[in-house]
Amino acid sequence: MRYHNITKDDMLNGDGLRVVLWVSGCSHCCRECHNPITWDPNGGLLFDAAAKQELFQELEKDFISGITLSGGDPLYFANRADILRLVREIKGKFPQKTVWLYTGFVWEAVEGLEIMKYVDVLVDGEFQIAQKDTQLHWRGSANQRVINVPASRAAGEAVLYCR
Repeated sequence: MRYHNITKDDMLNGDGLRVVLWVSGCSHCCRECHNPITWDPNGGLLFDAAAKQELFQELEKDFISGITLSGGDPLYFANRADILRLVREIKGKFPQKTVWLYTGFVWEAVEGLEIMKYVDVLVDGEFQIAQKDTQLHWRGSANQRVINVPASRAAGEAVLYCR
């Protein structure tokens, strides 16, 4: 897996103070995406042991609420196995930290993936410029949903985290 950046002390990409991993690779290529540099799966840097250690050092801090996975798309097909391993390890070491994941896929297409066992909040759906709304929390367009994953798994349907 490759990544473009690790953002520390982020308050825009999820609830609380977070660390954000911006992965490389996206097949959605949404018009007017805020981060098109991350589309190329071969772009950025190799996610190696040093990058993982950087993430874990941030997650060790009491004031960090959790990690947000964005990009690109963490659920880009070539990223899925690496993201699953990473999130499984994070939840094992830091069970009190929340995992947020941004994807262009909709909940109904990814709800059965094993990774959803470890994700707390999913922001789903492609960014759509025609539905852009800068007043929304944690999302760029009105078609996107902020989904409470554990509640959704229990209910068998998407349960919103917020509106």
